[in-house]
Amino acid sequence: MNEAADAPREREFEALLQYLRQNRGFDFSGYKRPSLVRRIAKRMQLIGIDGFSSYMDYLEVHPDEFALLFNTILINVTAFFRDAHAWDYLAAECLPKILAAKKKDEPIRVWSAGCASGEEAYSIAMLLAEALGPEAFRERVKIYATDVDEEALNVARLASYEAKQVEPIDPPLRDKYLEPQNGRHVFRLELRRSIVFGRHDLTQDAPISRLDLLICRNTLMYFNAETQGKILSRLHFALNDPTEEAPGGVLFVGRAEMLLTHSNLFAPLELKCRVFAKVPQVNVRNRTLAMSNHNAEPGGPAPAPASLHAFAIDESPLPGIVVDASGTLVHANRRMRQFFGLNVNDVGRPFRDLEISYRPIELRSLIEQAFAERRALTQLAVERRLPSGEVQVFDVVATPLGDGMNPLGGVQVTFSDVTRSTTLEKELQQSKEEIQTANEELQSSNEELQTTNEELQSSNEELETTNEELQSTNEELETMNEELQSTNEELQTVNTELRERTEDLNRNNAFLESVFASMRSGAVVVDRNLNVEVWSERAADLWGLRADEVQGQSVLNLDIGLPIGQMRDQIRACASGASRGEEAVLEAMTRRGKKIRCRVNVRPVAVRGGEPRGAILLMDEVEE
Repeated sequence: MNEAADAPREREFEALLQYLRQNRGFDFSGYKRPSLVRRIAKRMQLIGIDGFSSYMDYLEVHPDEFALLFNTILINVTAFFRDAHAWDYLAAECLPKILAAKKKDEPIRVWSAGCASGEEAYSIAMLLAEALGPEAFRERVKIYATDVDEEALNVARLASYEAKQVEPIDPPLRDKYLEPQNGRHVFRLELRRSIVFGRHDLTQDAPISRLDLLICRNTLMYFNAETQGKILSRLHFALNDPTEEAPGGVLFVGRAEMLLTHSNLFAPLELKCRVFAKVPQVNVRNRTLAMSNHNAEPGGPAPAPASLHAFAIDESPLPGIVVDASGTLVHANRRMRQFFGLNVNDVGRPFRDLEISYRPIELRSLIEQAFAERRALTQLAVERRLPSGEVQVFDVVATPLGDGMNPLGGVQVTFSDVTRSTTLEKELQQSKEEIQTANEELQSSNEELQTTNEELQSSNEELETTNEELQSTNEELETMNEELQSTNEELQTVNTELRERTEDLNRNNAFLESVFASMRSGAVVVDRNLNVEVWSERAADLWGLRADEVQGQSVLNLDIGLPIGQMRDQIRACASGASRGEEAVLEAMTRRGKKIRCRVNVRPVAVRGGEPRGAILLMDEVEE
């Protein structure tokens, strides 16, 4: 299909995503398009709808369809100790280091993001219970297991699994931590209380913080590169920072997620197992606060009144905020509130919880650097995209509040609108480039060197692009593998149901055959069109035709010694339900050539509910 034909379909698809976001709060815009299109198309195929706009109309009329669609999109493929070698490394190398760095009564915090039906959350619970003992596990460990799929979370909360699902667990662990109940295996209740299940959207909700271990396996691969970057930035913030005493938080991802382009956030501990450590970053906020408390002298001069300063900041023509040493927003002036949508209720909240802390620029690191270096820092040409599509450009300045004599009390951040000057600079730059282009025509030797350099740079970019394409292809293959696994599980369920139905049908057929075989009468069952469905052994003995010879043929057309055509009307009446029974005695000749008088009883055959579906003929020799 050409691009012109694809364009309307793409517009319909984007309209469907917007409809889901507005009506159900699910934002799938960050998901990879090929996988998302496949999953939605699968659901449309099941209900017989062609076209995304038609499916959107169907959703409006059938609100129950939303749950079925989300269950199709959100692939809940998981297992206990999936990729066992990676879990072995986690248990042997990472957990001992994390526990060794903790004090005896210090809590241990774990987050299983994208937990689906909970198997991985219970897997890490078993490893920690083995390392700490059940008593210490209950007192110290808190495992947060989250997903966007409420139905999967409900399954996870039950902690009840079939025998096939718990097969990957080593028998000693399985016997120790799971209890058999009604043919299923249930995780021990007293340990289950340490696991908290809840709905969480990695693309929108704030991350859980102060984590020692974060498990997010085969989840990132469903998102595009931009969304992956945003999520990884949040996961980085969620993990504990490494110190001299403690190794810091550990990230455990899936086998398709290598994080090659995010080395500034995570460094591999064991790349084959996809276990990463948080990259060390200087966090000076707590150190500055501690220094402030240490330097405060009893009886010293009181700080200057802040009301005049606050008034001056509030009326400043430049948007500005003030963040104190503890990371709390203590002031946002009037221009700041107008420009960035803050309000007075935001004052006093943790700065990290506010959108302004990371959009349009990551301010937390800039503030921490200003604290550390005790000097004003400037970030030039920060772009902010407005809902109308316009772009504002700011110069952001973070200025420590304090002097050499007094401890730092906070940092003031101001935003200078340089949109106009930036536009002029770009126009000036464009003019310079035109002049430069003219000059380059006179510098042939310089062009040759520059061309060579550009070729090398182009080769390097091509290699980087190829690497990213390979990574993307790997993630796409892993995504398709999970989709196939999910489909295979569905087919296995259907196959099991069909096998059970076949066994029931075979038992019923065997029962009916035994009933017909025990009857002295010859029995023939015909459908509403008078075609033979059942031909008993006694009927075969009387008239000399086997069941396979008459199956599907009209009983009126059979060449046997019984003039059955004489009862055509009676048989039709019973088969259609017009008669409740007919009987006649006919002169006949058996397969052995013996002349007999044969009594033929015809009765209707009805399915459940009374609807007629045929007739049964019982044939007996009349004794003289």
